[in-house]
Amino acid sequence: MNLPNILTLSRIPMMFLIVWLMRESFTGAATAAFVLFVVAGVTDWADGYAARKLGQVSNFGILMDALTDKILVLGIMVALVDKGPSAGGIQMFLFLLILCREFMITGLRLVAATKGVVMAAESAGKQKTVTQIIALGGFLLAMSFQVDCYRWGLPYASDIAYWIEWVGRVFFWICTVMTLYSGAKYFKKYGELVFKD
Repeated sequence: MNLPNILTLSRIPMMFLIVWLMRESFTGAATAAFVLFVVAGVTDWADGYAARKLGQVSNFGILMDALTDKILVLGIMVALVDKGPSAGGIQMFLFLLILCREFMITGLRLVAATKGVVMAAESAGKQKTVTQIIALGGFLLAMSFQVDCYRWGLPYASDIAYWIEWVGRVFFWICTVMTLYSGAKYFKKYGELVFKD
């Protein structure tokens, strides 16, 4: 197990920690969830950088990088759906669109792998990931202001939280569109692996 793969796989336990912190009510939990999410985002960049720098790029790393991204993002989305839109969460319908796309692309990756093809991340897929991270980061940062900063007596904490959450919602709509668009691009490029014998 090399350093890039350790960084990649670290996003799975981080997802569990973030979701647990999101559900806790003690002061600092929401802020810790946001900080840990930022750390997870940094590992997404660091694993690829380390793999290239150390000459340790592997098919396992390429595949697991994509899968751990999905696990991290979808796990946090489930927690936000559980909160409900009225309590700073996300809409179930949008989440289901994203979930369907992610399962379909993961299935396509698995079929491609059986045929010796490794689907590297496309630019549209990377843009989708960036919009998802901004959206989820917005929701988590809003929770930090709504709960922790308010308890710490920060002026206008609730108002700031409202606007940050609003930005998160806008980016969540954008990431939903980007998710569907990138999924269509993947199927256009690799679809024949599934539909052609």
